[in-house]
Amino acid sequence: MGKSDSDGRQKRIYRELTVADIRAPKRDADVEVTFLESARFYKLLRTNPTYDEALNLLRGAMTDGRALKIGLASLDTDIIEEIQESK
Repeated sequence: MGKSDSDGRQKRIYRELTVADIRAPKRDADVEVTFLESARFYKLLRTNPTYDEALNLLRGAMTDGRALKIGLASLDTDIIEEIQESK
């Protein structure tokens, strides 16, 4: 799935996570995502070049109860940079 502009600059950390909830406070705002495996609130930024595709993957995974591979810049960040289907 989609990758952000920083793809060639740093190695991502991937976690297998199951979507618990998606919050979109306003139509064109960033989205908050919670996962069953983490107490942290993650963000999918509207500026992510693959925002629409990523949001569709998150929504589908939440409906189906399936895990996704979530790409983060580091374990300390809450910004979702990439989402892939789990294999």
